[in-house]
Amino acid sequence: MHMPAAGPDLTARLVDLVVRKALKRGTFRLASGREASFYLDAKQVVLDAEGSMLVGRAILERLDSLPRFPDAVGGMSIGADPITSAVVTMAGVAGRPLKGFMIRKEPKDHGTKRYVEGPVEAGQHVVIVEDVTTTGGSSLTAIERAREFGLVVDRVVTVIDRLAGAEEAFAARGIPLESLVTIRDLGIEPDAA
Repeated sequence: MHMPAAGPDLTARLVDLVVRKALKRGTFRLASGREASFYLDAKQVVLDAEGSMLVGRAILERLDSLPRFPDAVGGMSIGADPITSAVVTMAGVAGRPLKGFMIRKEPKDHGTKRYVEGPVEAGQHVVIVEDVTTTGGSSLTAIERAREFGLVVDRVVTVIDRLAGAEEAFAARGIPLESLVTIRDLGIEPDAA
């Protein structure tokens, strides 16, 4: 069973959900250390039934458009976990073989003692997923740990891009960045961030 493409309607619904549930105004310190006049709490979207479905479908559409469909998707726990689950679930609904993986902040101190968890093997092609991208720090860590494990990282897909340098940081490492939503879609210019 293949899901019909949702196209612009899917993006419009996702933008609406981000504005209503994830966008907060005020003064905030970001994970990157920068101060911002708004905060994007993407977990309010990706942990919502409609948001999870929209994100899963939108990323799956992106994966379907690639020259090579990846073997797996994943990223840094905790931010990437619900996204990974949504994409893998929507792939299952569509009858597409896709696995998920998680990258720990610290390796387990028992058992396998690894950073990377899930049904992936060295040599497989993967896409790193993230909820909100600013400078790309956590995805850069994910890329490094995935490569150390032996995975081939093809690209990063983020739910929301703050347009604050992540694309350039990934490009310097030969990794393209795709975003489902950027702050411009929310009516915010990068210099106002």
